[in-house]
Amino acid sequence: MGRVAVDGRVPPWVRSWFVPVVLALAACATPIERIEDRATALGFQSMRLAGAGFHHLAFVAGLPQHSQTLHVYVEHDGTPWANRSRVAPDPTPRMPVALELMARDAGPRLFLGRPCYFGSAGEPRCTPLMWTHRRYSAEVVHSMAAALRGFLSAHRYDRVVLIGYSGGGTVAWLMASEIPETVEVVTIAANLDTDYWSALHGYSPLAGSLNPALQPVLAPEVEQIHYAGGRDRNVPPTVAGSFVRRHPKASVIVIADFDHQCCWIEQWPRLLDQQRPAPDLERRPPA
Repeated sequence: MGRVAVDGRVPPWVRSWFVPVVLALAACATPIERIEDRATALGFQSMRLAGAGFHHLAFVAGLPQHSQTLHVYVEHDGTPWANRSRVAPDPTPRMPVALELMARDAGPRLFLGRPCYFGSAGEPRCTPLMWTHRRYSAEVVHSMAAALRGFLSAHRYDRVVLIGYSGGGTVAWLMASEIPETVEVVTIAANLDTDYWSALHGYSPLAGSLNPALQPVLAPEVEQIHYAGGRDRNVPPTVAGSFVRRHPKASVIVIADFDHQCCWIEQWPRLLDQQRPAPDLERRPPA
């Protein structure tokens, strides 16, 4: 049976994590310009990777290193809709949370951009469907996996840990079965049961997307840790609970005082070290 842990230990200052980040990104520039400027400031090297019919912006850090493990970060859905009825012309996130998580990691790591994001919305195959209803589609996942396999062919790593925030966690989980080197999937506030999540908010179903909750289980040797915020109204813990009922070997950790944004970035080094639910965390069945 899947495990759900609850950790309520949150320092009172962590809710201010976003202030310096937002200020750093506040210049009058396009989202991709702000992200590239931020990546440069963090010392990341940029590159373009070819996927399956799409091109992917990527940032790397910690290369080369003696570690045989590569951490791969996948960003959230950004702004697929300008409002509830109008599609955004560019889905690139205004606040790149996964990029900031990667900055607080160490060792070899890769930020892998999603198709049609980060300056690629004008590519021939990039229609608005690719960042709205088909944002988790097979072609998106295949292209992400192809881009990562291309990177791995040039940079030999025996072990891959896929890490994704929000919708990026959904993409990361779907990629795992296509990357043989995957040893672990870590998601943060991810909508892992997209049907449940869409119905919860009254959204139209994501027709053409894959729902992780309905996919075959991952190989038993792939560790799964899925973090959820107890105060998250966008992706409440019940979404992970619905997922884990169909994927009982996955572990869900609910952190009581976190919401969808607070306080993943500030606490990411501690969560990375944790890896497994700590012995003193309370466990309960999924809601």
